[in-house]
Amino acid sequence: MDVLVLIGRILFTTLFLASAFNHLTQTKAMAGYAASRGIPAATPATIGSGLLLLAGGLSVLLGVWADLGALLLAAFLVPTALLMHAFWKEEDAQARQGEMLHFLKDTALAGASLMLLAFFAYTGDELGLTLTGPLFTID
Repeated sequence: MDVLVLIGRILFTTLFLASAFNHLTQTKAMAGYAASRGIPAATPATIGSGLLLLAGGLSVLLGVWADLGALLLAAFLVPTALLMHAFWKEEDAQARQGEMLHFLKDTALAGASLMLLAFFAYTGDELGLTLTGPLFTID
């Protein structure tokens, strides 16, 4: 099971680490998009969300308090879905469909992140191929 969980962690975090890289290396363009969606202080928000993605992604990938990392990813995904992909505000049908897809992707990934949080906290130190045990415990 440990190897399957490791493979899953690698596959799961690829999206977040790539997104963190984009947030931190293409900050101006990404902040411009965030500003167009009504995000205040778009540049600091872009940098902060990039650091959040990096910390959460690396935490889950490396198994360093992976439960906390999963919580960080959920903390990024829920507001992102609501603020950046508010499909219900779109008047153009094609734009609405695209934003709905992104909204549903983010909410599904938030759900998966919360399940990972519970999984890591429940399995505790029994899960191998991690650098630390979980920060939280669920009995």
